[in-house]
Amino acid sequence: MASSKGNVFESARIVSSESPEKASGVVELEPGLQLDFNNAFDVRNVQCPSHTTESALIRRIDLKVMPVLVIVYLLAFLDRVNISNALIFGLTTDLKLKGNQINIALTMFFVPYVLFEIPSNLLLKRLKPHVWLSICMFLFGLVMTLQGVVQNYSGLIATRFFLGLFEAGVFPGCFYLISTWYQRREAQKRYTIFFSSVTLAAAFGGLLASAIGKMNGIRGYSGWRYIFILEGILTCVFAVVVYFAVADFPEEAKWLTEEERGFIIARLKVDQGESGIEKKATFRDVLAVFKDYKIFIGGLMYMGLVVPIYSYSYFTPTIIKTYGYGNIQTQLHSVAPAAAAFVFALMIAYLSDRTRHRFAFVVICTIIAIVGTAVLLNVHRHPKTEYAMLFLIAMGTFSAAPVMVCWVTMNFEGHLKRSVGTAYLIGFGNIGGFIATFSFQTKDAPSYHTGYSVVMAFFCLTTVTSGLYFIAVRSQNKTIARQAVAETVPIDEPGEEQHMHSGFTYML
Repeated sequence: MASSKGNVFESARIVSSESPEKASGVVELEPGLQLDFNNAFDVRNVQCPSHTTESALIRRIDLKVMPVLVIVYLLAFLDRVNISNALIFGLTTDLKLKGNQINIALTMFFVPYVLFEIPSNLLLKRLKPHVWLSICMFLFGLVMTLQGVVQNYSGLIATRFFLGLFEAGVFPGCFYLISTWYQRREAQKRYTIFFSSVTLAAAFGGLLASAIGKMNGIRGYSGWRYIFILEGILTCVFAVVVYFAVADFPEEAKWLTEEERGFIIARLKVDQGESGIEKKATFRDVLAVFKDYKIFIGGLMYMGLVVPIYSYSYFTPTIIKTYGYGNIQTQLHSVAPAAAAFVFALMIAYLSDRTRHRFAFVVICTIIAIVGTAVLLNVHRHPKTEYAMLFLIAMGTFSAAPVMVCWVTMNFEGHLKRSVGTAYLIGFGNIGGFIATFSFQTKDAPSYHTGYSVVMAFFCLTTVTSGLYFIAVRSQNKTIARQAVAETVPIDEPGEEQHMHSGFTYML
């Protein structure tokens, strides 16, 4: 980071054989007066290695970082929500579940999942991503396999608890790792591709369940048991691949040359400031992260989307079955809305990165989902219309979520703040999972008025809190700009992650 001898307006530029797009960092104080912080960092003439180009290097990073993380989260989310497919194939009957016992079993997953997000991200930083993620993946794959042989309600409760415990580190850990490789102006597409594992899991899960369900009766096992056993074994096997394939942080990337690694670290420093990866976090450092009130707004924003995400993921097959379809057709009809959501999310991500803006896209997507939910609240016994509205809900929900998470997490500066902040965001937001698992109950079928009302309320929560977050970061950008004019921007020593570095501005 720039020392106190540096001037906030000193130029810092990245030189490559191409002309990279100018990063977002222009703040308008008043009409006619703008400050451009894009080059405010004191890193002069950082040159891309002569044997490559910046875009070629980013493509290499994409191929190394993204595919394996997408598969990791696809399998994690598939293992988490495939119980919705198992319900269609007789889990409730075989385990003699009554009343809301299935809802309680779903809820049990979120108890350890919420509590262990922050400790897990701190462990990921200490043990290195390839080690921690592979351990987590093997363990939750093992638990999923064992879930296929449970004999009663107690066994189901136990496996759901440990599944939540071992999956706690995957989602925030992957998001955190992705954020350490990319500048903010190029992060949204990557976040959306990663988050789209959720929609791929929904689509792939339906197809896979429809095929595995045909094994019903083989060796005396019900189809739902094979869903858990086979998908769990697949996860355990891939965990071995993860150990060798996952890329660690840029500072530790041995698959890059020293020149390439230096260039990547420098371009990230221009955009995000010192990473502070070498600093060991103390309990006081962790608490200091929570002095920023915006982290709490972000938690509410994400919770507002978690309730619809899990409501859709857990109960869509059950809802579709009320439209009159059989078991296999129900699974197949769950694929199309998820596929549409995947395509729409990629379009939104492209536009968001293109415009270097987040707020408007979060609101547009939540409004689309609100429209679909409003129709389902008022239209009943019209299967085709109701099915069409599931498309709107899926498209709005699964497009808004990655934009919102990218917006908030990429506005955290430094490894510590991003690690703790991302874990808190995901952990607090997943409290919504407790609500989602009780929103759609059998007694409310087929209209599910209570469930859709709850989902509508949480869409509105995200819309309102997104507006508050936008106002907060816009106001803070203006404060930073005024301080810069007065040349009073505080310049921290390396590793001081709790404060914005000279020239840092929030993305809107």
